[in-house]
Amino acid sequence: MDFSDLHEALTTLLAAARLALRTELTSVWLPIQLSLIGLAVIIALATAAAIKKRTDPATLAMNWPPVLRMLVRALVRHMGPIVFILALLVMRAALRSEVVQPRTYLLGVGISLTTAWVVINVLTSIIHNRFVNRVVAFSAWTIAALSILRLLDPVTASLDSPAASIMIGGLRLSPLLLLKTTALLLVTLWVANAMSNFLEKRVQTFSDLTPSIQVLIGKLIRIALLTIAIVVVLSSMGIDLSVLALFSGAVGVGLGFGLQKIVSNLVSGIILLADKSIKPGDVISVGEHFGRVGNMGARYTSVDTRDGREYLIPNEDFITQRVANWTYSSDLVRLSVNFSATYDSDPRQVQEAAAAAALSIERVSRKPAPACMLSAFGATALEFELWFWIRDPAAGVTNVRSDVLLALWDSIDKQGAKLAKPGPARVIYELAGSSAPSKPAPDAPPPPENPDKPNFPPR
Repeated sequence: MDFSDLHEALTTLLAAARLALRTELTSVWLPIQLSLIGLAVIIALATAAAIKKRTDPATLAMNWPPVLRMLVRALVRHMGPIVFILALLVMRAALRSEVVQPRTYLLGVGISLTTAWVVINVLTSIIHNRFVNRVVAFSAWTIAALSILRLLDPVTASLDSPAASIMIGGLRLSPLLLLKTTALLLVTLWVANAMSNFLEKRVQTFSDLTPSIQVLIGKLIRIALLTIAIVVVLSSMGIDLSVLALFSGAVGVGLGFGLQKIVSNLVSGIILLADKSIKPGDVISVGEHFGRVGNMGARYTSVDTRDGREYLIPNEDFITQRVANWTYSSDLVRLSVNFSATYDSDPRQVQEAAAAAALSIERVSRKPAPACMLSAFGATALEFELWFWIRDPAAGVTNVRSDVLLALWDSIDKQGAKLAKPGPARVIYELAGSSAPSKPAPDAPPPPENPDKPNFPPR
């Protein structure tokens, strides 16, 4: 790059700008036009404040179509600049009608710049992404301002001059090419992202497709649209894609060393969606986490738990670790609770009462029916195990176990059976000097009611 040539190009640009403004800046009409512009600013601010006090943007055009409602609200928000434009138009028309050959260059520039700003902001208000909105609005207004000031051609020539360019292989990179490519790439990526969101929502309406296939198709559509957008932008800018072979090789090396986990998670996510082992809505447990599968992204899968937390688990963990899918082939999940009954209870009545108690819970499935099994003869009680099935494990399993246990507590006694109390209670005697406890003397005082306090005889 020849920096002397770049300096010469910038000097020429500044000279052209000075030449374009010299006549206006040295004229007596300069303070007059500045005064009129200041007066227009005061009128615009006062009018916009009065309109905002009497207008509620949130309820304005409520029943209109979304696009028209958005445009109307944008116009109300820019009411100050609009009034400023109208005031300058009236002032310029008055000058031209009352004065012979007036100088109104600054008024015209102010009208044109403000009009461009309002039009650009109103049109870009449909872009919800704030960053893209600002970039598009700023770029469009910069180009419009340079065109209004008649500086677009000199600036374009300076940015595209060989002095400001860099040769990479057979590709000449200039600041103008980089600016055009960046701006067009942002716009096309935003359009591709908006289209992919629309198509994903359409795919989710197809009830014939499983949730995992819907997510997989949505991801493939997004990747395809983004790839097409990048290729179209590079081709339209005249960039030969073959010269990017060096960059593709560098990306391959980066994938091999620094991006292994990212690529592994991406490939694992595609595998999970393709084989349908895990899909949105499944209830799973992986490691210490138990919950319902929410969103399946390119890098991670979100698992919603009952305590309000949402775990973002890398997709690779679902491939390398053992995962329990409670609803893989069926939404039926069997749960069990253990309890004990006293030996004076009828075991068959206990079984019937336990099954009826489980059926009294709304979430317990009627088919297959609950079953109660006598599991063991314990040291102090009969031990039972109650099996029952539910179809909504995502709603929680601990809470339904609690409901079944409470129902057992309420219904067992009504069937003539008794739940065994915790125990057994054992009394240990310490023998002193003999193998059997000695009989108390006839005149000995009775043992104390409270072992911790001695029972002294009355005086």
